[in-house]
Amino acid sequence: MKLGLGKIRDVLKTGSGAGMQQEKKEHAEGRSKAEKEETRIIESEENKPETNEGNLMESKKTGQETKQESLSPADRSRAKKTGLVFFPAFDWAISPTHPEREERLLYTRDQIFEEGLMDLPEIAEYKPRLAEYRDIARVHFCVPDIKTQATVPHLIAAGSCLVLGDALMRGEVKNAFALVRPPGHHAMTVAHGNRGFCNINNEAILVEYLRKKYGIRKIAIVDTDVHHGDGTQEIFYNDPDVLFISFHQDGRTLYPGSGFISELGGPKARGMTINIPLPPGTPDEGILYVLDSLVLPIIKDFKPELVLNSAGQDNHYTDPLANMRFSAQGYAKLNEKLAPDMAVLEGGYAIQTALPYVNTGIILAMAGLDYSCVREPDFKPGMFVQASRDRKILEETVAAQLENWKNRDRLVEAEVAKYGEFYSRRKQIFYDTDMIQEFQKERIRMCPDCQGYKTIDSHAHRSVYDTRIFGVSVPIYACENCQAEAREEYRKRLDDMKYDQIYLQDKKGDEYRAYNTRTKQETVY
Repeated sequence: MKLGLGKIRDVLKTGSGAGMQQEKKEHAEGRSKAEKEETRIIESEENKPETNEGNLMESKKTGQETKQESLSPADRSRAKKTGLVFFPAFDWAISPTHPEREERLLYTRDQIFEEGLMDLPEIAEYKPRLAEYRDIARVHFCVPDIKTQATVPHLIAAGSCLVLGDALMRGEVKNAFALVRPPGHHAMTVAHGNRGFCNINNEAILVEYLRKKYGIRKIAIVDTDVHHGDGTQEIFYNDPDVLFISFHQDGRTLYPGSGFISELGGPKARGMTINIPLPPGTPDEGILYVLDSLVLPIIKDFKPELVLNSAGQDNHYTDPLANMRFSAQGYAKLNEKLAPDMAVLEGGYAIQTALPYVNTGIILAMAGLDYSCVREPDFKPGMFVQASRDRKILEETVAAQLENWKNRDRLVEAEVAKYGEFYSRRKQIFYDTDMIQEFQKERIRMCPDCQGYKTIDSHAHRSVYDTRIFGVSVPIYACENCQAEAREEYRKRLDDMKYDQIYLQDKKGDEYRAYNTRTKQETVY
């Protein structure tokens, strides 16, 4: 399946002749091998014993049985390779014709195998693995349980990110790209179902995994999906150690209807959320202007230990679900400039006309190789021009967010002064895929010694029944007082029958509990 990228082989000088014949043979076997590998992973999961549930505080732990001290990240200065994982999730789809289906990655995989990219010495391919339930519980309150919300394909998609995270931290690769599905950046702390095609948040799971296992603290997440990364934003909204930047089509014109410049973070993390709503029709010129003028200067000033990219590809000019004008060359240039330590695939639904080109360009850019020959068949330089009116909007947005970033310490001081012991906010969340209406009350302890623990009272209205849960979350760098208070908040609600489930998410202690008030059983992850 040639899609017009044949010049890549000549540019990269990967050879021809007998090698070509062997490559075509391997390419023809590619899908069969991938399906066998996915089947092997799924079967290994199905053969695992079921999680045992016992009485209160006596359940058998699942996932990691021992709690280890944090490892130190290895020196990556001598690493030369770009790590890749492919996971098309053959057995998972919302529906057979849904935009988020396996073909999103099959065309890409066919293309890069045919062009010989996987044979390059600069590329290292890794096999996926399952994430542990503990990895999911570190981020989410899954209702009614993790098994319901995180199917085997979800666990493999998240686990693939962790595989590459480990490779990165061990110094085996200089950077990495997780080409996986299902996506995750719309999944929030509480997961009642699927929204925006997402059940669990792959990148947030990766962040908390790296923090716990390797002691990483300051992380920058740049979300380049056309849809606002509202799930990732919500998870880290009160975290002063995570810089979240999202540029996306203006929420007044596209799902999920959020991501405005006024959304700056919780009281103690004010200014650590940077949203850049883009006018519909913004081309390469506008997006790269935002990158150069706002995103890169803020990241340089923040000095993160890691830069992660939620690499949504639906800003492309052929994407059927949005109205932007980004090209494969623009995506490759963005990746080259941003230079993320790791990228995780999110959206992108132009299966034939965009994804093979965009993914190929990103892989080449990450590997430090020439991507100038990667172009869509119908693309002509200059075919999309930034409107002067839209350029002015972008300039005003950049100026406003640079000012917010510059004054973030004062913004935090002013916000903290408004509240007493607790800060609370109410949220209304719609699950567009599963048609669930959720109402939340979030409460943050305004602790003088740490960012404070969080509680969430969540009431979800479904078509046939309602669910109400209460969750308590302790941040990984919480003080001992907040950890103790949070655990007491959990204990004192165990007999409250207005809730179906009570959750404890103690990231500091790496302990995760879910208590069913009807059965009086607790699961410990």
